[in-house]
Amino acid sequence: MKSPCSCSFFLSRALFAVVSVLALAGCGSTRLWPFGEVEGRPVVPDNAVLYRCNADKRFFLRMLANGDAWVILPEREFRLARVAAAPGRRFSNGTAVLELADGAAGETSLNDGPAIAMAGCRAAAKP
Repeated sequence: MKSPCSCSFFLSRALFAVVSVLALAGCGSTRLWPFGEVEGRPVVPDNAVLYRCNADKRFFLRMLANGDAWVILPEREFRLARVAAAPGRRFSNGTAVLELADGAAGETSLNDGPAIAMAGCRAAAKP
């Protein structure tokens, strides 16, 4: 006579295997990390613009409803408030500074101390 514990052990292992396979299958179709390419085109997060800068650097910028800016870098994301007294379109959080160009001909820059210094940035054309 078999013990009831051995059947439940094998049943739980089979259930775990099925759930694991289904979970892994779902991971293949979703890309959460925007710093990559699909079919040769960069993956851009929803409601964001890709900026390409000198030295092959890039970042994503999402403008928020209240006028602030949301910067997406490979290592982190952060919010910058619009600086009202500054001329042009300048955003800052006290440390990082984003200066947006006026028009397509201008250049945007993003500086966050010595760690992040991006210059000559231009918005990439939308595919």
